[in-house]
Amino acid sequence: MTAAFTLDPTLPHMCAAVLASIFLAGGWQKLKDMAAFTMAVEQYRLLPTRLTATAAWSLVTAELTGGVLLVPIATREIGVALVLLVLVLVTLAVSLNLLRGRRAIDCGCGGPEGRQHLSWALVLRNVVLGFLALAAATAPAPRDLVWLDGVTVVAGALALYGLYAAANQLMSNHPQLLKLKG
Repeated sequence: MTAAFTLDPTLPHMCAAVLASIFLAGGWQKLKDMAAFTMAVEQYRLLPTRLTATAAWSLVTAELTGGVLLVPIATREIGVALVLLVLVLVTLAVSLNLLRGRRAIDCGCGGPEGRQHLSWALVLRNVVLGFLALAAATAPAPRDLVWLDGVTVVAGALALYGLYAAANQLMSNHPQLLKLKG
């Protein structure tokens, strides 16, 4: 008989912490300029214009709520479900527009500062975030946590957030780099 799949307890906490940081920061950026985010949602042309403001507010609310609920262990499963729901919805929206040949619109995912165009790299990024969400929901191996585990979670979450921010910046800069290349 094989043992159930478990992770070291630091990994689910680390994944939850980095996802909470990503979703709270992203939600806050959108909340600061809801008009710009609503316009980005409208650019996707997936909803009637009269529903785009409601959809934008719903996405931001789910993003912020999911980010908050990821932190406590008691609410983590609900947070993971909300985060996965947001990821599935926005990834479908991006994919549909890419399949339509609509790349030159702002994804709306980075707030007003992001200015990323749609790309398959965004889809891949969201798939990776989905795997992080699943890891955050995985039952950790039973062992007591020590102070060094806390340091590991914080350092790991910061490192993962740094990788996420660097990947986003590379995706944002890609069109400009192609223009420079000629």
